[in-house]
Amino acid sequence: MTYDSTDDTKAHIYMVREFIEEARALLMFRQMAHDASKFEDPEKKMYDEWKPKIRYAEKAYGYGSKEYEDCLNGMGEALRHHFETNRHHPEHFENGINGMTLIDLIEMFCDWKAASVQYGTRLNLEANKKRFGMSDQLFEIFQNTVTELNW
Repeated sequence: MTYDSTDDTKAHIYMVREFIEEARALLMFRQMAHDASKFEDPEKKMYDEWKPKIRYAEKAYGYGSKEYEDCLNGMGEALRHHFETNRHHPEHFENGINGMTLIDLIEMFCDWKAASVQYGTRLNLEANKKRFGMSDQLFEIFQNTVTELNW
């Protein structure tokens, strides 16, 4: 009797589609819930005060500059609250990016892109690599994704 792989291949494809759907559903939840904590204090008050300052620092001095970092430090407890509440930030985890899931990474990556568009700057993966101790491998994956998405 000759083996026909058609049924096994169809079953495999179906399972992969189901697993992708599970990941997509979680991403859709993250999409809807993203940064909702910014609308409530202590974050709302902090962002009202500091968002123009950090936007200026990034445009004038660059993402990751001393001036940019000074703004982050000035945001204080409210920014720490934001990181504690939102797991798409490496600061949410004791071991930074290494504590994140693939879903967290996708949300973080999209968050970085959105911030760069809002600030009128480029997506600065090099600065994020340094800031968060990103591995060379993950850095290359992000660079490949930028290329694939034409960002």
